[in-house]
Amino acid sequence: MSSLHKSRIADFHDVLKEPTIALEKLRELSFSGIPCEGGLRCLCWKILLNYLPLERASWTSILAKQRELYSQFLREMIIQPGIAKANMGVSREDVTFEDHPLNPNPDSRWNTYFKDNEVLLQIDKDVRRLCPDISFFQRATEYPCLLILDPQNEFETLRKRVEQTTLKSQTVARNRSGVTNMSSPHKNSAPSSLNEYEVLPNGCEAHWEVVERILFIYAKLNPGIAYVQGMNEIVGPLYYTFATDPNSEWKEHAEADTFFCFTNLMAEIRDNFIKSLDDSQCGITYKMEKVYSTLKDKDMELYLKLQEQNIKPQFFAFRWLTLLLSQEFLLPDVIRIWDSLFADDNRFDFLLLVCCAMLILIREQLLEGDFTINMRLLQDYPITDVCQILQKAKELQDSK
Repeated sequence: MSSLHKSRIADFHDVLKEPTIALEKLRELSFSGIPCEGGLRCLCWKILLNYLPLERASWTSILAKQRELYSQFLREMIIQPGIAKANMGVSREDVTFEDHPLNPNPDSRWNTYFKDNEVLLQIDKDVRRLCPDISFFQRATEYPCLLILDPQNEFETLRKRVEQTTLKSQTVARNRSGVTNMSSPHKNSAPSSLNEYEVLPNGCEAHWEVVERILFIYAKLNPGIAYVQGMNEIVGPLYYTFATDPNSEWKEHAEADTFFCFTNLMAEIRDNFIKSLDDSQCGITYKMEKVYSTLKDKDMELYLKLQEQNIKPQFFAFRWLTLLLSQEFLLPDVIRIWDSLFADDNRFDFLLLVCCAMLILIREQLLEGDFTINMRLLQDYPITDVCQILQKAKELQDSK
């Protein structure tokens, strides 16, 4: 470890040991990258995402309160409905004239159960293919949820719901428009999601199952948006970071901490996932156009070239912005980019500058390429040095 790196770690410790964290100083340090040693990144992200307050003295009580609240969510939204479903069919009392499986009433318990299954199947399909370049999400967590895996609890878990649901013969996809598409699996050459990851034996659960639970709880608590494809790519790096914390006390509570940090982050970016807001000033269309207007200001020649080839920002910037670049780089590089995004006071204005920097850094290839070549460049971004990209984005920010 270099003396410079040791000095940076010491700087972080100096800021984090104060009774009241100096947020601006923490932002300044974090912007240049947060060391992973000693769980520094996990702690800084929790502060930068407003999960932990700036007063250190309140951390213990707030964490205990939030983690108990998450346990309550598990009981109310997974365990209790699972117990009720496990009993359905055993007791005729569960099937009444007012409430039965074919009841179209939206307030029907059965109707809610079936609608939840549609959401769950989409989440299940997406989380099973999360970060396929690493094996982390397939591996067993060291801290399985005891509430869920308690052998004394006889209830239908999310795992069983996916396996037993009456919709399992169909592939269910809910896109950003809110449309649920259902197609026969025989028309899809891809393997069934149930076969993509091996299910671990009873008493164990894989990291992807934890992520599935987080997203399901989020969808239940936020019915207006529920779950939309892409949210899995946002929660994945958060959970990975917290679940690999070297501090076992923090790592044990990675699920609850991830849930609340994800919820806070989604509060800032959820408009990207709501199609009805696309053309508003907070919508994704406005942000994509902002990338091009910034490019026009910084590099007119490149802007005109993309315009001439009719390469619209929707063709590439939609994914860049909506998923916070999580699909463009390897996970460690995504995490490094997120250090800077979370640290910036206007974090999503900075994301626009990062996207603009990505274009400028490949300007020579784009100016020489035709439509096909340029689309390939933009959809499979060639530069892997994220520090170079972040440095260029900072230059653009400072030149405003």
